[in-house]
Amino acid sequence: MKRWRGLEATPADLGRTVVTIGMYDGVHRGHQALIGAAVERARALHRPCLLLTFDPHPAEVIRPGSHPAILTSLDRKAELVAELGVDAMCVLPFTPEFMRLSPESFTHTVLVEHLHAAQVVVGQNFTYGHKAAGTVQTLAAEGRRFGFTVEGVPLRNIEEEGEEVSISSTYIRACVAAGDMEPATQALGRPHRVDGVVVVGDRRGRALGYPTANVESPQFTAIPADGVYAGYLVLRDPRSGVSKERYPSAISVGTNPTFEGSRRTVEAFVLDFDGDLYGEHVGVEFVSRLRAMAAFPDVESLVAAMDDDVVRTRALLDVPPAG
Repeated sequence: MKRWRGLEATPADLGRTVVTIGMYDGVHRGHQALIGAAVERARALHRPCLLLTFDPHPAEVIRPGSHPAILTSLDRKAELVAELGVDAMCVLPFTPEFMRLSPESFTHTVLVEHLHAAQVVVGQNFTYGHKAAGTVQTLAAEGRRFGFTVEGVPLRNIEEEGEEVSISSTYIRACVAAGDMEPATQALGRPHRVDGVVVVGDRRGRALGYPTANVESPQFTAIPADGVYAGYLVLRDPRSGVSKERYPSAISVGTNPTFEGSRRTVEAFVLDFDGDLYGEHVGVEFVSRLRAMAAFPDVESLVAAMDDDVVRTRALLDVPPAG
């Protein structure tokens, strides 16, 4: 998949495209249906499918200080949409100047002049332009003027405890923040993942018999509630961001209250792994929360709880005992 940042970097040989537009944070099941529709239309027209997204999140520019927790990094987003069949991804810097573009200026400058849209596929609730004045209806009218068609795709729902719940990034963020990984997984179509780099931590885990990979993630990453989780550590290619090996892991999120820690960390104990992970680009996938974070009266009690965490992780992930 081709990927670039800024309209000026658009390849000269791009040709006419089928464009889908959005933050697509999480690339959840609703996004997948929308992107799938765009890919299908592109294949029918024998044109490339191009996904247009933004960085930073528009909320941070429109209301500074309101940046939402991010479910997928740009690298992870690119990996996921490429798997869905997207041919190109343009990341557009969301600036105060861009925010003030009128709907018509957005259409002409972005979609017509630079991305050469033949068709635009968006969600039915899509808005664009200054103060979100543009809608699917105004875009369709502009499309008739500039020579492209527009399709608004209905949003998807899932059933949660007998009720219909709209699949949205906001809903998934709330699940993640509460440590409710099963409904997050259902809405995403896969476990929630935190990407980052393995850095040197306090090195207490090794002394306790449980060496962990301390994962430092980018600012605004959606990190689950404090606690211990069963999940996976995924090695990533540092250049392409593509996922490689995947290892069952017991994962701790929190401040290490037994040792009166103050810095919130994500640490993964990789089951049956003997190797050096420092400096590796990884993803940490959260399958299920095992327990809340707790302060133990002594090291022996902490180690006993960690022993139990590993046993439960093996059972939940269907990993046989070591040896």
